[in-house]
Amino acid sequence: MKVIGLTGGIGSGKSTAAAFFRELGVPVFDSDHEAKHLMVQNDDIRNEVIALFGEKAYEGDVLNRAFISSKVFSDPELLEQLNMIVHPRVRSHFRKWVTAQEAPYVLQEAAILFENGAHKELDAMILVWAPKESRIQRVMARDKIGREAVLARMQNQWSDTETTALADYIIENIDRSETALQVARIHSELLDNMGVAEF
Repeated sequence: MKVIGLTGGIGSGKSTAAAFFRELGVPVFDSDHEAKHLMVQNDDIRNEVIALFGEKAYEGDVLNRAFISSKVFSDPELLEQLNMIVHPRVRSHFRKWVTAQEAPYVLQEAAILFENGAHKELDAMILVWAPKESRIQRVMARDKIGREAVLARMQNQWSDTETTALADYIIENIDRSETALQVARIHSELLDNMGVAEF
Protein backbone atom coordinates (compact mmCIF):
# COMPACT_ATOMS: atom_id res chain seq x y z
CA MET A 1 0.00 0.00 0.00
CA LYS A 2 1.28 3.45 -0.94
CA VAL A 3 0.96 6.38 1.44
CA ILE A 4 0.46 9.70 -0.31
CA GLY A 5 0.59 13.14 1.30
CA LEU A 6 -2.05 15.78 0.58
CA THR A 7 -1.05 19.26 1.67
CA GLY A 8 -1.38 22.94 0.83
CA GLY A 9 -1.21 26.38 2.37
CA ILE A 10 -3.98 27.69 4.58
CA GLY A 11 -7.09 28.38 2.54
CA SER A 12 -5.85 26.41 -0.47
CA GLY A 13 -8.68 23.88 -0.27
CA LYS A 14 -7.10 20.66 1.04
CA SER A 15 -10.43 19.56 2.47
CA THR A 16 -12.18 20.10 -0.87
CA ALA A 17 -9.62 17.95 -2.69
CA ALA A 18 -9.73 15.33 0.09
CA ALA A 19 -13.52 15.09 -0.25
CA PHE A 20 -13.18 14.34 -3.97
CA PHE A 21 -10.62 11.60 -3.25
CA ARG A 22 -13.00 10.10 -0.66
CA GLU A 23 -15.76 10.03 -3.28
CA LEU A 24 -13.42 7.87 -5.39
CA GLY A 25 -13.07 5.42 -2.50
CA VAL A 26 -9.66 6.54 -1.27
CA PRO A 27 -9.17 6.37 2.54
CA VAL A 28 -8.15 9.82 3.85
CA PHE A 29 -6.62 10.53 7.25
CA ASP A 30 -7.34 14.13 8.31
CA SER A 31 -4.34 14.95 10.49
CA ASP A 32 -5.62 18.37 11.57
CA HIS A 33 -8.96 16.94 12.68
CA GLU A 34 -7.19 14.11 14.49
CA ALA A 35 -4.89 16.56 16.26
CA LYS A 36 -7.88 18.56 17.56
CA HIS A 37 -9.58 15.32 18.65
CA LEU A 38 -6.50 14.12 20.56
CA MET A 39 -6.04 17.52 22.23
CA VAL A 40 -9.44 16.99 23.83
CA GLN A 41 -9.53 13.22 24.37
CA ASN A 42 -5.92 12.44 25.34
CA ASP A 43 -5.28 13.35 28.99
CA ASP A 44 -1.50 13.51 28.57
CA ILE A 45 -1.77 15.95 25.68
CA ARG A 46 -4.41 17.98 27.48
CA ASN A 47 -2.19 18.35 30.57
CA GLU A 48 0.83 19.34 28.47
CA VAL A 49 -1.21 21.91 26.53
CA ILE A 50 -2.49 23.42 29.79
CA ALA A 51 1.07 23.52 31.14
CA LEU A 52 2.12 25.41 28.00
CA PHE A 53 -0.81 27.83 27.63
CA GLY A 54 -2.54 27.88 31.01
CA GLU A 55 -6.11 26.99 31.97
CA LYS A 56 -7.54 29.23 29.22
CA ALA A 57 -6.48 26.59 26.67
CA TYR A 58 -9.76 24.79 27.42
CA GLU A 59 -13.29 25.92 28.17
CA GLY A 60 -14.60 22.96 30.11
CA ASP A 61 -14.15 19.98 27.80
CA VAL A 62 -13.81 22.15 24.69
CA LEU A 63 -10.49 23.19 23.18
CA ASN A 64 -10.25 26.99 23.08
CA ARG A 65 -8.97 27.12 19.51
CA ALA A 66 -9.32 30.90 19.18
CA PHE A 67 -7.18 31.48 22.28
CA ILE A 68 -4.48 29.01 21.24
CA SER A 69 -4.43 30.34 17.67
CA SER A 70 -3.99 33.90 18.91
CA LYS A 71 -0.93 32.77 20.88
CA VAL A 72 0.87 30.48 18.45
CA PHE A 73 0.49 32.32 15.17
CA SER A 74 2.39 35.32 16.51
CA ASP A 75 5.01 33.19 18.31
CA PRO A 76 6.81 30.60 16.14
CA GLU A 77 8.63 29.15 19.17
CA LEU A 78 5.34 28.54 20.99
CA LEU A 79 3.89 26.98 17.84
CA GLU A 80 6.88 24.65 17.63
CA GLN A 81 6.39 23.61 21.27
CA LEU A 82 2.72 22.83 20.59
CA ASN A 83 3.65 20.82 17.51
CA MET A 84 6.15 18.81 19.55
CA ILE A 85 3.35 17.86 21.94
CA VAL A 86 0.75 16.93 19.34
CA HIS A 87 2.46 15.77 16.14
CA PRO A 88 4.25 12.65 17.45
CA ARG A 89 0.94 11.32 18.80
CA VAL A 90 -0.87 12.09 15.55
CA ARG A 91 1.89 10.36 13.56
CA SER A 92 1.66 7.29 15.80
CA HIS A 93 -2.12 7.18 15.39
CA PHE A 94 -1.74 7.58 11.63
CA ARG A 95 0.60 4.59 11.38
CA LYS A 96 -1.91 2.40 13.22
CA TRP A 97 -4.71 3.70 10.98
CA VAL A 98 -2.76 2.80 7.82
CA THR A 99 -2.41 -0.83 8.89
CA ALA A 100 -6.21 -1.12 9.15
CA GLN A 101 -6.88 0.15 5.61
CA GLU A 102 -7.44 -2.01 2.54
CA ALA A 103 -6.77 0.07 -0.58
CA PRO A 104 -4.00 0.48 -3.17
CA TYR A 105 -3.14 3.80 -1.56
CA VAL A 106 -4.21 6.09 1.27
CA LEU A 107 -3.92 9.84 1.75
CA GLN A 108 -2.58 11.72 4.73
CA GLU A 109 -4.11 15.19 4.67
CA ALA A 110 -2.11 17.70 6.73
CA ALA A 111 -1.16 21.37 6.60
CA ILE A 112 2.58 21.14 7.23
CA LEU A 113 3.86 17.88 5.75
CA PHE A 114 6.74 19.73 4.10
CA GLU A 115 7.51 22.00 7.04
CA ASN A 116 7.82 19.16 9.58
CA GLY A 117 9.73 16.85 7.24
CA ALA A 118 6.97 14.21 7.19
CA HIS A 119 6.95 14.23 3.37
CA LYS A 120 10.26 12.34 3.43
CA GLU A 121 8.45 9.28 4.82
CA LEU A 122 5.70 9.33 2.17
CA ASP A 123 5.61 7.75 -1.27
CA ALA A 124 4.45 10.89 -3.10
CA MET A 125 3.14 14.39 -2.38
CA ILE A 126 0.06 16.14 -3.75
CA LEU A 127 -0.01 19.91 -3.30
CA VAL A 128 -3.29 21.83 -3.39
CA TRP A 129 -2.66 25.36 -4.67
CA ALA A 130 -4.77 28.50 -4.99
CA PRO A 131 -3.89 32.17 -5.60
CA LYS A 132 -2.79 33.95 -2.43
CA GLU A 133 -5.58 36.53 -2.51
CA SER A 134 -8.22 33.81 -2.92
CA ARG A 135 -6.76 31.96 0.05
CA ILE A 136 -6.81 35.13 2.18
CA GLN A 137 -10.46 35.80 1.37
CA ARG A 138 -11.45 32.17 2.02
CA VAL A 139 -9.83 32.10 5.46
CA MET A 140 -11.21 35.51 6.45
CA ALA A 141 -14.72 34.29 5.59
CA ARG A 142 -14.27 30.82 7.12
CA ASP A 143 -12.61 31.80 10.40
CA LYS A 144 -14.17 35.28 10.80
CA ILE A 145 -10.74 36.89 11.23
CA GLY A 146 -8.99 39.90 9.73
CA ARG A 147 -6.49 40.03 6.90
CA GLU A 148 -3.48 40.56 9.17
CA ALA A 149 -4.35 37.47 11.18
CA VAL A 150 -4.50 35.39 8.01
CA LEU A 151 -1.14 36.74 6.82
CA ALA A 152 0.38 35.91 10.22
CA ARG A 153 -0.74 32.29 9.83
CA MET A 154 0.64 32.14 6.31
CA GLN A 155 4.06 33.16 7.58
CA ASN A 156 4.27 29.86 9.47
CA GLN A 157 4.01 27.88 6.23
CA TRP A 158 6.45 27.48 3.37
CA SER A 159 6.10 29.63 0.26
CA ASP A 160 4.54 28.38 -2.98
CA THR A 161 7.98 28.32 -4.55
CA GLU A 162 9.31 25.94 -1.88
CA THR A 163 6.33 23.59 -1.87
CA THR A 164 5.77 23.35 -5.63
CA ALA A 165 9.41 22.38 -6.09
CA LEU A 166 8.89 19.30 -3.89
CA ALA A 167 5.38 18.27 -4.99
CA ASP A 168 4.84 15.27 -7.26
CA TYR A 169 1.34 16.44 -8.23
CA ILE A 170 -0.26 19.89 -8.06
CA ILE A 171 -3.99 20.57 -7.91
CA GLU A 172 -5.01 24.12 -8.81
CA ASN A 173 -8.10 24.66 -6.67
CA ILE A 174 -9.77 27.62 -8.33
CA ASP A 175 -12.88 26.13 -9.93
CA ARG A 176 -14.58 23.32 -8.00
CA SER A 177 -15.53 21.24 -11.04
CA GLU A 178 -12.02 21.55 -12.47
CA THR A 179 -10.57 20.51 -9.10
CA ALA A 180 -12.69 17.35 -9.24
CA LEU A 181 -11.33 16.55 -12.71
CA GLN A 182 -7.75 17.07 -11.55
CA VAL A 183 -8.33 14.74 -8.58
CA ALA A 184 -9.74 12.08 -10.91
CA ARG A 185 -6.71 12.38 -13.21
CA ILE A 186 -4.24 12.07 -10.35
CA HIS A 187 -6.18 9.11 -8.93
CA SER A 188 -6.02 7.31 -12.27
CA GLU A 189 -2.33 8.08 -12.67
CA LEU A 190 -1.50 6.79 -9.19
CA LEU A 191 -3.37 3.55 -9.85
CA ASP A 192 -1.69 3.17 -13.26
CA ASN A 193 1.71 3.63 -11.66
CA MET A 194 0.87 0.86 -9.20
CA GLY A 195 -0.49 -1.40 -11.92
CA VAL A 196 -3.92 -1.39 -10.28
CA ALA A 197 -7.28 -1.20 -12.06
CA GLU A 198 -9.76 1.49 -11.03
CA PHE A 199 -11.60 0.61 -7.83
